[in-house]
Amino acid sequence: MEQQELEALVQAVAGRLFVQMEASGRHVHVTEDQARTLFGHGLTPQRPLSQPGQYLAKERVTVVGPKGKLERVAVLGPERKAGQVEVSLTDARTLGLEVPVRQSGDVRGTPGACLVGSLGRVELREGVIAAKRHIHLRPEDAERFAVRDGQSVKLRTLTDRPVIFEDVVVRVSPDFAPYVHLDYDEANACGFREGDFGRILP
Repeated sequence: MEQQELEALVQAVAGRLFVQMEASGRHVHVTEDQARTLFGHGLTPQRPLSQPGQYLAKERVTVVGPKGKLERVAVLGPERKAGQVEVSLTDARTLGLEVPVRQSGDVRGTPGACLVGSLGRVELREGVIAAKRHIHLRPEDAERFAVRDGQSVKLRTLTDRPVIFEDVVVRVSPDFAPYVHLDYDEANACGFREGDFGRILP
């Protein structure tokens, strides 16, 4: 068997038993109106992300908090119904904010920040969170792993510094691609490298 075929077979088997992991860096979501205020136009796709229909935009913003700022923060598209900033807890300390760990979109009562773009600025009254670690699965993946949408599970990382993460939220949709999403604090803690997998524990 050719090396390339063997690698493809190993990858296929791993995909049946484990879920590939990704480290999600700090990023921002904006509305169409906010994009026009910040950049003078809508978002410009630069490259697709692992989740179908989502992309990294060419535009960048500076996120300004009470005590510091984060420059050249990635903006992800497409535009959303509400602005949101996702940072690690380490990033939050740089900004001078105490942010809750929440699922994406759950921003009620969270701190705000100022977004500065190439053309203008937007003041978010709320919307800064540390994203809760989660697993994207399609319905057939969820059935194979015997989990359901909204369930919290444990995940063992198959990484250089293996850890077991608890309270990992399962998110199920036919529009998803199967990936575990960790923030950079979590990825560094377990010694994550691109291409690593995790195992959902029973």
